[in-house]
Amino acid sequence: MTLDRRRFLTISAASITGSILAACDKNPKTAQPLLNLAERANQRVEEGLFRHTAMNRLDANTPVAGRSFPKYFVSPRVPVWDPAANGVWRLEVSGAVRRPLSLTLDDLMKLPRVTQTVDHFCVEGWNARATWSGVRVSDLARVVGATDDAQFVDFAGFDKGYHESWDMHSAMHPQTLVAYGMDGYLLTPAHGAPARVHSPVKLGYKSTKYLTRIVFMAERNGGYWSDRGYEWYGGT
Repeated sequence: MTLDRRRFLTISAASITGSILAACDKNPKTAQPLLNLAERANQRVEEGLFRHTAMNRLDANTPVAGRSFPKYFVSPRVPVWDPAANGVWRLEVSGAVRRPLSLTLDDLMKLPRVTQTVDHFCVEGWNARATWSGVRVSDLARVVGATDDAQFVDFAGFDKGYHESWDMHSAMHPQTLVAYGMDGYLLTPAHGAPARVHSPVKLGYKSTKYLTRIVFMAERNGGYWSDRGYEWYGGT
């Protein structure tokens, strides 16, 4: 019998979690240190399996989810950028870079565009497919001149303070995009307009929608769900 990457990770995580739960039943005070240990162990496994050249390739005739693609946000209602209140939407790119940038949507769309049909993996176990258009994060990193200090990237949006930080290797994967188009149209507010992160190498909660800020960093700084107990690495 062979195991694919996701099945292997599931089995590994289950084994570690089972050991933790048994220990926590005996002494609940040990729960957090053990959970932290388990996350570090899982991350080492995932990082060891990650390949920058591994691509999520789908057949050209693969159907996309279309209107069935799930919608998600943490605000009480769909976040919508209000130019009257907030001015023109801009994507600020800063941190450990030589040339910080402030990009309008038109500026973003003038950069080299990539269109890809890929899977979207949810932490709950389902996946959906869509065709995304946007700019590779790796191309943005080159434009702003990310320095050697940049080992992590934080993606933040205007959805009630939502953000998630990534490891640099995953952010630089060629299928990690700042997407502004979905299935041949500009993003709608329901799916993260004006721009969002999307990549098949991370679970869905790592892909910040309603994007306004990208910060290249020397150290990671957690995230909306990562700070609430979800695995920080969140790889697929």
